[in-house]
Amino acid sequence: MKAAIIKIGNSQGLRIPKPIIKQCGFNQEVELEVHDNELIIKSASHPRQNWEKAFKTMTRNGDDKLIESPETKWGEEEWEWK
Repeated sequence: MKAAIIKIGNSQGLRIPKPIIKQCGFNQEVELEVHDNELIIKSASHPRQNWEKAFKTMTRNGDDKLIESPETKWGEEEWEWK
């Protein structure tokens, strides 16, 4: 599919048809990358979007405790504790 580059104020833009926006799952933000003279448009990533669910699962499974021991041999012999 070809699309025309249009002038938007002092910038330029690209009109993306609504069906393509829906098919790609684009919302308010996208990520743009350029590789080998190609423009790649991807849905904006939200790295922490599923953390709450993961933490609840960890709590349910008892995996939310800090690992403090056993100490390593290096930690006992080489580290100077004050």
